[in-house]
Amino acid sequence: MPDRGGAGPSGPRFRVGASSRRSRALLLTAGVLAVLALLFAVFAGFWTDWLWYRSLHYSSVFTTRLWTKTGLFAVFGLLMALTVGLNIWLAHRLRPPLSAMSPEQQGLDRYRMGVAPYRRWVLLGASVVTGLIAGAAATGRWRTWLQWVNGTSFGTRDPQFHKDVSFYAFDLPWYRFLLDFGFSAVVVALLAAVLVHYLYGGLRLQGPGRRVSTAAQGHLAVLLGVFVALKAVAYWLDRYGLALKSGAIRGTDSWTGLRYVDANAYLPAKTILCCVAVICALLFLVTPLRRTWTLPLVGFGLMVLSALLIGGLYPAIVQQFQVKPNEASKEAPYIRKNIDATRAAYGIDGTRVQQYRAAVDPDRAALDKDTATLGNIRVLDPNIVSPTFTQREQQRSYYSFASPLDIDRYGSGAGVQDTVIGLRELNLAGVPSRNWVNDHFKYTHGYAAVTAKGNTVGPDGDPVFTESGLPPRGQFPADTKWRVYFGERTTAYSVVGGSNKELDYYDRDAGKEVTYTYDGGGGVSLDNPLTRAAYAVKFSEPQLLYSGAITPGARILYDRTPKERVEAVAPWLSIDGDPYPVVVGGKVKWVVDGYTTSNGYPYASRTTLGDVTADSLTADGRQVLAQADRVNYIRNSVKATVDAFTGEVTLYQWDERDPVLRTWMKSFPGTVKPRSAIDPALMQHLRYPQDLFKVQRDLLTRYHVTDPAAFYAGSDVWKVPTDPTRENRADQPPYYLTVRMPGEQAAFSLTTSFVPSNRQNLAAFMAVNANPGPDYGRMHILTMPERSGDQAVRGPQQVQAKFNSDPRIAYDINLLKQGDSSLEYGNLLTLPVGDGLLYVEPVYVRGKNINYPQLKKVLAVYGGSDNVAYADTLKEALQQVLKVDAGTVPEPGGTTPPSGGTPTAPGSPTGPAGPANPANPANPANPAVQKALDDAQAAFQAGQEALRKGDWAAYGEQQKKLRDALDAAVKAQRPSAAPSGSPSPVPSGAPTPAPSPTP
Repeated sequence: MPDRGGAGPSGPRFRVGASSRRSRALLLTAGVLAVLALLFAVFAGFWTDWLWYRSLHYSSVFTTRLWTKTGLFAVFGLLMALTVGLNIWLAHRLRPPLSAMSPEQQGLDRYRMGVAPYRRWVLLGASVVTGLIAGAAATGRWRTWLQWVNGTSFGTRDPQFHKDVSFYAFDLPWYRFLLDFGFSAVVVALLAAVLVHYLYGGLRLQGPGRRVSTAAQGHLAVLLGVFVALKAVAYWLDRYGLALKSGAIRGTDSWTGLRYVDANAYLPAKTILCCVAVICALLFLVTPLRRTWTLPLVGFGLMVLSALLIGGLYPAIVQQFQVKPNEASKEAPYIRKNIDATRAAYGIDGTRVQQYRAAVDPDRAALDKDTATLGNIRVLDPNIVSPTFTQREQQRSYYSFASPLDIDRYGSGAGVQDTVIGLRELNLAGVPSRNWVNDHFKYTHGYAAVTAKGNTVGPDGDPVFTESGLPPRGQFPADTKWRVYFGERTTAYSVVGGSNKELDYYDRDAGKEVTYTYDGGGGVSLDNPLTRAAYAVKFSEPQLLYSGAITPGARILYDRTPKERVEAVAPWLSIDGDPYPVVVGGKVKWVVDGYTTSNGYPYASRTTLGDVTADSLTADGRQVLAQADRVNYIRNSVKATVDAFTGEVTLYQWDERDPVLRTWMKSFPGTVKPRSAIDPALMQHLRYPQDLFKVQRDLLTRYHVTDPAAFYAGSDVWKVPTDPTRENRADQPPYYLTVRMPGEQAAFSLTTSFVPSNRQNLAAFMAVNANPGPDYGRMHILTMPERSGDQAVRGPQQVQAKFNSDPRIAYDINLLKQGDSSLEYGNLLTLPVGDGLLYVEPVYVRGKNINYPQLKKVLAVYGGSDNVAYADTLKEALQQVLKVDAGTVPEPGGTTPPSGGTPTAPGSPTGPAGPANPANPANPANPAVQKALDDAQAAFQAGQEALRKGDWAAYGEQQKKLRDALDAAVKAQRPSAAPSGSPSPVPSGAPTPAPSPTP
């Protein structure tokens, strides 16, 4: 019998061997399971994406992208693998039969012997790895490939090379990609060949005799010849690239296109260098026949020297001695080309520019034509009243409204009015009891729209709602599908349908919850166990696989914001940052504006979309357009809708002439419907998009000038004014208003103003017709002629300073600082009225016991007048500044205090006068108060006189005196000030009583 310590079946060796085998088996099993898990995770992502696109009937978008990427990966990955593999194999075949006996080669022998058994695997591995890397990089160029294959002519030729713009937009990017790929392949192949030749003795660093074998010399020379030949192609393409060259010139820091030195120095230099590179490439290619490096190296040196002298020194000499002495004259033809191309590329070439003398006093006859404008002045600011909508119409904490709200038009004929609209969306943060079932099965959707008149408020300063309540009541049909499953604030996934009972809303009248089971067609069915497993992996939620709450017929909704749904089905679009809801045809739909862009419009200056679409609202959280995209062509080519109930996405061709859109429609056939398919009822709610307008207004700060000499001088550059109502110092946003431009009819428009680049007076006012129709997109700029002294037209900052330094207003602000309320300025609106300019600004107050803004005052001023209206209602304010009863002006405000205290707005100078009202500055009973107010009035008048003279030091001194006098007035009347319901300090964002305007 074997010894106990032997190696028999029951001995230690047997036990150790069995344990080792079990460990290996366990490790193998774990490895297999890990690989399977990884593969299933990849499959889950692929499968769920396919199901999502199929549920929206956009599976062709998924398959087109998939097959395009697969094709690019296969083709370019294979080309790279073959190039590298062939050169490695060739270098090995061309190795010398015997290696020289030297320490270097003796050291390499060890590596050669180590590699020899695995040569084929090394060759295959190097080829596969480089092929995978190249193929993966090529998949990112799927857009470039589709545009090249489906490119559509622009019908416009560049002024230098006379090629269609499509060559630069669609062809040139693809040629450059091919060139870059060629360079990469040759460089990798050259490095691999050098390594193999060195390993096998074809290249030597030490030892006697030739350092490079004849075979290695010929091989490497051919590769270098191909590289130099590609460089010749690059020089040739660089000639066309000059039309897209970015640079700087006086008047703009984003210049694009050829300048004098480009056309007369760089262009001929590129042509000469191309020819030199071709000759140099030929010299390298004949090296295997001549067996000497002399000629190719001389040629290469000549090419480098030519690049330095012809491509660098010569243009510098031309710039210094020909251009600089007379730059304006030399550059004028090229500035003209840049101006024309930029205005065409951004759609601003049809802008009408008109000089507007902006009367100081309104013309009575002209006012009769502006009743539509005066009757639709929007005092309800959608950027401020979202908390008011929430407080008044939220109903339950699990609902919320977007901020800011949106502007639309409702009504028909003469009854159409600007309307503020918001959807009551789901807010999971307000769900009383948070758990997985409540978050994803019960609380699944918002309910109904809330709308209010834009041009009026109620007696208490609250919005006048035209649709409100739950169940909803108002202007829309009772059978409207109000459920909001897809919205701007709806980001979590929900499981709906089957036997699931979802919360619809709480019916206060009935005192119970109304439930609903989803019966729409949106989402992906969860009836398939494999699908449930895939979504359990996608959302990292295993309960999706086994939960009994998911019953037959259940569907999962995700990717629910309008922006991300449109981005997914149209990945070639840039999406506007402000989708807005419309109620049309008994449905709630989101309207999303989509832009086609290009970076290949010759001579057109580039702009960074994220920068120029930022303003004071985006600084507070609103999204900007395409944060980092730098483009020089943009069109609002697509209007998209997203059904708030089903999530259905519909794309409509809006710009029928846009060649970029036509190219994408050829790439993704059947995904975009023609413009004629837009429902007429929906058409009434489409509008000119804000982000496109902001891009265009930024360009127009420079490109409103069409004369090359004036453009070069830069003497008439504008800028968008800073928003005077906010402290973030960002640009003032554009505003949707109903305005009548001179010589036109009143129309729903998108408006903005401009100030000079170094001053604060008004330089221009611009409006674009935002109503779909024959005049849609028509831009009209009113320029303010230069005036001297007190006749200059005030800009927004100066108007705000005028408001804040008025003694009555400043007095109220100081009173607010002593109490428990706060003040917020609404949008400062600029309106061309009565042959002049009218400024209107609503003033909101948050009371101590009412923590949401209510409109309490309206500020207005006309032209250069010192007559500032500070009234309870818009009608009163207009009567004060216009001196006439200008048509039917709704009553926008009231006298209800924010905290239910006194019968006037806090500190109102228009409240009841008399001895019993010591807080009223118009008739104070306290002599100290009267003296302080007299001092304030004197300081104010002295400050205005200093302002007219441009004496900023004196102006600042008078502003200090004004503040001191107002503080003295507040202290003098403090014993009889308003009780506990009085207002509280002004918030940090409110302007100070008398800021000094920028000189």
